[in-house]
Amino acid sequence: MSTPGGPGEVRPDRLQDLLKGLVDIYSPSGKEGEVLEFAEGYLRSVGLSALRQPVDEDRYDLIVLPPGQDGAELFFVGHLDTVAAYELEEYRSRREGETVFGLGTADMKAGCAAMMEAFTVLAQRQGPFPPVGLALVVDEEEDNRGAEVLAEEYDFPWAVVGEPTDLKPCLAHYGYLEVLLRTRGRRAHSAMPERGQNAIEAMLRLLLDLTDDLASQPAGLVYNLREVSGFPGGFVVPNMCEAYVDLHLPPNSRIDELKARLERLVGSTQKKIPGLDALLRFEDTYSGYVISPDRPMAVKLKETYAAMCLPWEVQDFRSHSDGSVLWAAGVDPIILGPGRLEAAHTPGESVELPRVVQAARVYLDLALRLLA
Repeated sequence: MSTPGGPGEVRPDRLQDLLKGLVDIYSPSGKEGEVLEFAEGYLRSVGLSALRQPVDEDRYDLIVLPPGQDGAELFFVGHLDTVAAYELEEYRSRREGETVFGLGTADMKAGCAAMMEAFTVLAQRQGPFPPVGLALVVDEEEDNRGAEVLAEEYDFPWAVVGEPTDLKPCLAHYGYLEVLLRTRGRRAHSAMPERGQNAIEAMLRLLLDLTDDLASQPAGLVYNLREVSGFPGGFVVPNMCEAYVDLHLPPNSRIDELKARLERLVGSTQKKIPGLDALLRFEDTYSGYVISPDRPMAVKLKETYAAMCLPWEVQDFRSHSDGSVLWAAGVDPIILGPGRLEAAHTPGESVELPRVVQAARVYLDLALRLLA
């Protein structure tokens, strides 16, 4: 493949400027308009034709197809939305040595920038364009509508999703189950709680049983109590409470078995607590998956790692991502990007710039191997 520093190679200075430009635009889910315009303008400026794929009335995915082709063997997929800023005055990028801080640096504007840089090199090099596409999608942090629309319109067998994996290839992906719990009570004046039935207290007792049970499950199951809300607000005993629990399951787990276990647990708790009125509902369900390292794209990626003298350390991706949505649509997604998952969604989110440059080189080398 191409030699670092030679013609048609990744340019770290250009990539750094691009990453800064992406991070400095605030783009939480639902408000991606400005960053989409920036990315589209950038792609066109380097000679790439970017198509707008409508997602809803105001938003769209940006699609780059290989010139002269209406599809691709492999799509590089990155999402341009972020979670909401912790401080609106402090979301922008700043650099300390080789580390770039800022909202979305790890999740996943660094991955997007690395993919855009790789495609910039592909657009400017001599010779045929490999059968690869680029999809910069929206809404990953909320409902994954961008990835859903991408898979509905385009037929492609493989994807590389640039989520933060510290450049360790993830050929396996955790499953995801979003659980809604609801308890009902009886409303009363806050100064006379004995006349009511507090739905929050009932929820707390239910959650204690639930978390004790989940903690006893085999190693690998990850749960997070994401939200607990009582209704109505004000100086009253709340008569309703809702809680959301995120469950991440190892790739080969049986989600239906876990659902049945949770249903039995809620039923058992209701029998133990007189008057408990509880509802269990499963909101989102995505199965995990495992891709064999002997599959063609995995083999080519391993060749890229060998050629670049990078360690081949395959791991599981333990979060939810657009990869789950693409898998459900029949695509085989490899999760691979710069940054660390543990840095994502935190006030100190950051990424190491040399790893972003390295990611761009990995993406470029893999794309060129599809010409062989």
